[in-house]
Amino acid sequence: MSSFEFDLHTHTIASGHGSSSTITDMAKAAANKQLNFLGISDHGPATLGGGRPSYFRSLAYAQRKRLGVSMLYGAEANIVNNSGKLDLDDEILKKLDYVIASIHRPILKPGTIDENTSTYIEVMKNPFVRIIGHCDDVKFPVDYVAIIKAAMEYHVLLEINNSSLSPNGYRGDTKFNDLMILNLCKHFHYPVVLSSDSHGADHVGDFEHAMKLVNLANFPKELILNYSANSLLQFLHKI
Repeated sequence: MSSFEFDLHTHTIASGHGSSSTITDMAKAAANKQLNFLGISDHGPATLGGGRPSYFRSLAYAQRKRLGVSMLYGAEANIVNNSGKLDLDDEILKKLDYVIASIHRPILKPGTIDENTSTYIEVMKNPFVRIIGHCDDVKFPVDYVAIIKAAMEYHVLLEINNSSLSPNGYRGDTKFNDLMILNLCKHFHYPVVLSSDSHGADHVGDFEHAMKLVNLANFPKELILNYSANSLLQFLHKI
């Protein structure tokens, strides 16, 4: 039986690429992995073929339990400029259970370390953003000390993205960057979240590559929120 209770970063057919799976398909995969919670976080509209605003509005009416799995409905919103603007309006974001904010090429071009760091910090100021997605991307170098201090200030989680760390990952060799995140979060005693970034049902709840790095960093289990859905919900709802 899996000791992990949830996976928040997953994508259905609504993300426009890499998946033909429906939300129910994803829930079935989560049930097979014995997850208690599943988060659906489809790409925002700036992604080619991504979810339209109407899709994210409709999530407020989606089923809260599927195949015995409790559902959380969020978005992986695109950061579209260096001021931290997202591709979904706040009136949509505030009705979601959580928001992941991520940089994707070609939506935003890489900048300097200072520019990339500032972009992430600006988006953390959005009160609806709770997670920064894959800020391990080697094409977008950042100052991780500044990033983690800002995450602590604005009550935002950094993820350890399993897809980034997979042998066929397209963000470059992210191991060093992810180790930086883990070691700094351990130093500041600040939690992280593991994410599959599964496009489709095949990798839901798959944290194999992330856990190899967690073990290498000797990262404390109590700082990995995936072991406790209650801790996650307390983090998401804390003002």
